[in-house]
Amino acid sequence: MKKFLKIFIVIIAVLLVAFLTVFILAKTKVIFINEWFVDKNNSTIGVDISSYQANVDMEKLKEQNIRFVYIKATEGSTLQDDKFAVNWANAEKAGLPSGAYHFFSFDSPGSTQAENFIKTVGDDLKGRLLPTVDVEYYGDKKENPPAKDDVVRELTVFLQALEAHYGTKPMIYTGSEIYEKYLQDFSGTYKMWISSFYTPLSWNYHGDWYIWQYLNRGTLEGYSGGEKYIDLNVLNKEKDLHDLMIQ
Repeated sequence: MKKFLKIFIVIIAVLLVAFLTVFILAKTKVIFINEWFVDKNNSTIGVDISSYQANVDMEKLKEQNIRFVYIKATEGSTLQDDKFAVNWANAEKAGLPSGAYHFFSFDSPGSTQAENFIKTVGDDLKGRLLPTVDVEYYGDKKENPPAKDDVVRELTVFLQALEAHYGTKPMIYTGSEIYEKYLQDFSGTYKMWISSFYTPLSWNYHGDWYIWQYLNRGTLEGYSGGEKYIDLNVLNKEKDLHDLMIQ
């Protein structure tokens, strides 16, 4: 009996060490385990792109079971992604469900950021996916985070301006750290797209979500001349992509 107990303890110890090793390697960004938790053959997989991917072949992405694409349109109050127009047109031509996103700046008013997005994307989003705002740290903002009241105020202005113009609530993209610090009050009011690259989403986020950005080092065929990697996303299996489409 003691022999079997010793064997059992050894097995448990080995499994515990293995789990802790995987956990540490994942948290320190040495390995990427999220693909173990995403059934790409039976899930709705999408990508998000910008000028970093340079030349994108939408038809080639579709051939690899990519079912939707989010395209960077604008950043802050003055910047436009120089590949947006061609990516926007090519996604429509390929019949690939597509949406536009805005990279939110903590350094300019929400009103002028909304003007930048609307002017760049245009008025008619019928048949497209919900416009989305990307809220994440940049530069030294993680070390010097802006005040919550300021972020919430300007983000609210931005979101309300888009809703008034397009007649639909935008979606919010963010990570769990930003969500916990700034955006929990928005949960339940706006659809959420959450990033968690190195560990499963359920390990660090417990709210409702529509899209999980599970890998920022994906590799596919169909883009060239720029970044080696592409962001991969999966639609929540309890949601329908049509719920994100503007009718």
